[in-house]
Amino acid sequence: MNAKQLYQQLEKDFITPEMFDEWAQYMDDVADFLCDNFRKRSMGLVCDFSEEINRVYTAVFPTKEVMQKILNDNSQDAMLFVHHPSIWDIRKAPDVFQQMDRDLLQQFKDQRISIFNFHVPLDNFGKYSTGATLAKALDIKAEKPFAPYCGGLSGVLGKSDLSTVQEFGKKFQEAVGHEVGFYNYGDDEIKNNIVAIIAGGGNDVVMLDEVAKAGVNVFVTGISAKTEHSAGAHEFAKQNRINIFGGTHYSTEKFACISMVDYFEKLNLPSDFIEGEAVMEDL
Repeated sequence: MNAKQLYQQLEKDFITPEMFDEWAQYMDDVADFLCDNFRKRSMGLVCDFSEEINRVYTAVFPTKEVMQKILNDNSQDAMLFVHHPSIWDIRKAPDVFQQMDRDLLQQFKDQRISIFNFHVPLDNFGKYSTGATLAKALDIKAEKPFAPYCGGLSGVLGKSDLSTVQEFGKKFQEAVGHEVGFYNYGDDEIKNNIVAIIAGGGNDVVMLDEVAKAGVNVFVTGISAKTEHSAGAHEFAKQNRINIFGGTHYSTEKFACISMVDYFEKLNLPSDFIEGEAVMEDL
């Protein structure tokens, strides 16, 4: 498929004029690899290395392992689609986002492998969004988007068939495939069976205020760890009796990147999701 045609199709299907982001200003270490589009908008095409794209790989973060896997496949004229253009690692705070490996980027350029990023556009509520796909993985029927974020709506309010947080915690653990964080700040019964979801880094006072106003007492996100940054959110949740579940940044957002395989294959592009690793310190 012609690369420009693919980029245009992605923009048409996911980006709205209201959306904005700010990644580029933090990516000086790899700035010479970034295309003008990304320097201006911090979304969409990150590295313009190919004119034709015959295969797409999807991943949450462009880690060394993910990039090396593509190179080990001897891929050429391909594209890596990522949710984040940088690599999350809470263990390296305050520099929680690390940049792509320069040597691997050069190999991508040599092999004609472009890199494309949808952060806000993939968080924005829709069929392939992080919130909707996480809800689906948890057998939650999405009913209403919420949580304005950079021109989109990153959250989902949905109905669960489960009635207690204990049942829900077991379901959550099964979905992500590892232990989850749980802060039991509210009642054990899920009020009206409604659960609020913001994948990734939604543990924020502004977001939780919307949850409280919606009368919801169960909140699901990725990063739930008690840190200096999240102290206010935890205190707010306690005061408003909102239970917090955390499933790690990676594991709550991976379902969107898995679902994008279907999107690309509908465009007749062979596509594969590359697994990453959850950072358990997120919990």
